Amino acid sequence: MARVCEVCGKGRVSGNQVSHSNRHNKRSWMPNLRSVKAVVNGSPSKIRVCSRCLRSGKVERPM
Repeated sequence: MARVCEVCGKGRVSGNQVSHSNRHNKRSWMPNLRSVKAVVNGSPSKIRVCSRCLRSGKVERPM
């Protein structure tokens, strides 16, 4: 299962970890995903959503 938000498509971002002595190592930043129940196509189902989409109200939660 990919670490991607199912609402906005936010995924893993890669870059360099830079130390105080300016040495570079590869690293990655992962999105803050939450597994929540949401209404998808009229029926509740579990999806993985980032916390930004949850906070902004882009996810409709079932009653």
